[in-house]
Amino acid sequence: MHKGGRLRQAAKAIIGVLMLATAAGCGGDDTGFANRLTPAIAADGTKTLRYGNQTEPGTLDPHQASGVPAANVLRDLYEGLVITAADGQVVPGVAESWQISDDRRTYTFHLRSDARWSNGAPVTAGDFVYSLRRAVDPATASPYADIHKPIENAPAIIAGDKTPDTLGVTALDTHTLEIRLAKPTPYFLQTLTHPSSDPVYEPAVEQWRDSFTQPGHAVTNGAYTMAAWRVNERIRLKRNTHYWNNADTAIDQVEFYPIEDSNSELSRYQAGGLDWAVTVPPADTARIKRHIPDQYHAVPTIGIAYLGLNVRRAPFANNRKLRLALSMALDREIITDKILRGDQPTLYSAVPDSVRDYSPVEYDWQDWPDDKRQARARELYHEAGYSEEHPLHAEYLYPSGGVGKTLGLVAVAMWRDVLGANITPVNQEWKVYLQTARQGYDTQIFWGGWIGDYDDPNTFFSIFNSEAALNYTGYDSPAFDAAQEASSHTPNGVKRTALMHQAETQLLHDAPIIPVFVYTYHQLVKPYVTGYAPSALGNYYTKNFDIRPVEAGR
Repeated sequence: MHKGGRLRQAAKAIIGVLMLATAAGCGGDDTGFANRLTPAIAADGTKTLRYGNQTEPGTLDPHQASGVPAANVLRDLYEGLVITAADGQVVPGVAESWQISDDRRTYTFHLRSDARWSNGAPVTAGDFVYSLRRAVDPATASPYADIHKPIENAPAIIAGDKTPDTLGVTALDTHTLEIRLAKPTPYFLQTLTHPSSDPVYEPAVEQWRDSFTQPGHAVTNGAYTMAAWRVNERIRLKRNTHYWNNADTAIDQVEFYPIEDSNSELSRYQAGGLDWAVTVPPADTARIKRHIPDQYHAVPTIGIAYLGLNVRRAPFANNRKLRLALSMALDREIITDKILRGDQPTLYSAVPDSVRDYSPVEYDWQDWPDDKRQARARELYHEAGYSEEHPLHAEYLYPSGGVGKTLGLVAVAMWRDVLGANITPVNQEWKVYLQTARQGYDTQIFWGGWIGDYDDPNTFFSIFNSEAALNYTGYDSPAFDAAQEASSHTPNGVKRTALMHQAETQLLHDAPIIPVFVYTYHQLVKPYVTGYAPSALGNYYTKNFDIRPVEAGR
């Protein structure tokens, strides 16, 4: 790819500040890189796996939760009909087998007879009927209700036009569940791996209402159940001894720590207080690779990092040229290679090329030299009604933790340098940020990240449908909606690919988002944790791991 010659001074300054901050946080000189190997194995042999988990989950209700930190915990607490293997393939969960009708509209699941809730009660087909109805019930206000739209009557229920008991799910008997689709949906089975498809225990929900997820109230069907939850400190899970595969579960306890600062997380990992860290400070990547390469895992995901533009309100409503100008002004190679330095592929499309059997549509200007791209960005900026005398003023909203702040600071500098725009960064705590972004009233530019819920392009297209609860941009295009809807019910093949390309072309043309890079997980995993295999979907289950005793390291 041909690129222009110089690194802009504004970006240079930010790189210097970030490097100094990280060096100060980690002690600067990496001589004798600390890496204490202290597995949490008690005298009685009890094993505890300790995760860094970025931030505090807003809720652990499977039907109301949103975000990766909550999903990480929910995968251990609950188990759906199916789950995913490390390679992304769908494998049995509570359902030990299933059949799909010839017309691809009826799925019949046969549940394990030994599946149990953590209180010993059997997991039944009726539990899934109750839970799927709850997931699409408007009263639940599930942010992921749309993932169930393929099920018969689900769209009408979500819209409030039909009652939840009309959903196309039926318990044929105690251990046989039938799910009927309105139309064939090639990726439907994968949607059932999502936490919003997990069962919840009806008696606990009905008795405890909003607090049914709390210690002492929670009844779960996964390999683990709730032991303790100290907000902003730690979530501890313990083995569910009634879990159908408890005999093959090796780790007794799991602890999730909401550590938003990556420097703090690295320090705790080095000190032996974490066995698994989910973020790595960009400035520390090189020395980590040098000292503990066997513990560092850069895992490209089926996920995108983007900047969202609120097209419901000024200044981005009805101003495509302004939206495209901001996108073209960003030098993605500087962001990934000089700032983040974590092997993240740049992104000029709405779907990453890591998605199986799909070649994404990309902006044709991605290969332009810097000077040509920046010149065109300025032209669009001026045509949109802005200039040096009348600069754009807007706010950039980002959550605590993660790369939202780093990306935002660099983007703000580039927009100022290339366009003369004045963008003000605004930080909010994770739960508040999610609420603000979801409401869409007070946002202009916002940090966006989406890890695919399943390995299919529709997981990206569906969130920009005009009716999607997760469409925080407010994007509303009948042409996009029509192509996305049609592709979601067309069998895999040339026709479906053409429809998906049509949808992606429309989305890129309208530019409600600024794609920046493909998400890459940067994980540190201690060598005494066995069973680890990289997952592009980020779906890790503690039940698949073990901890082997080792002598304490340095």
